[in-house]
Amino acid sequence: MTTTNLKAQNHTFENDAKTIDALMKASYEVVSGEKNAKRQWERDNYLHHPKAVYSYFDKKKQEQVTMTLPEFHKETDDMVFNTAFYESEINREVRIFGNIAHVWSTYQTKLEKDGKVARRGINSIQLIFEHNRWYIISWTFSGETDKNIIPKTFDRN
Repeated sequence: MTTTNLKAQNHTFENDAKTIDALMKASYEVVSGEKNAKRQWERDNYLHHPKAVYSYFDKKKQEQVTMTLPEFHKETDDMVFNTAFYESEINREVRIFGNIAHVWSTYQTKLEKDGKVARRGINSIQLIFEHNRWYIISWTFSGETDKNIIPKTFDRN
């Protein structure tokens, strides 16, 4: 990619990283879409710090899994090949200190755009503010289960 293209790309997505609200909205938009639809990975790359990590608890292996952003994109691509995937935020709590922020973002997932909720969970997201914008530095998610129910404090319902 040429320097001109990089500057154009950064300009295209720069509003996504100006505020935490904009960053969170964009984060859910980039991953959502119809079956076999390409996700907005260029935009997602812009939202993340180059050293960002993703993490989740693998129920089958019974261990925490950590991955890079490209690994997360590949896993997501493998999943959305077979099904539509729409994730949206239903509640958010934010704590900010200096140039760091912690976002608790409760989400719901639908497997059809206007379908019923298939699953819910909580994202724990760490952000940093540098170069006059917010970056995602870490994103850990945990799905709701019968034994791990979302607490009322994280649920708008």
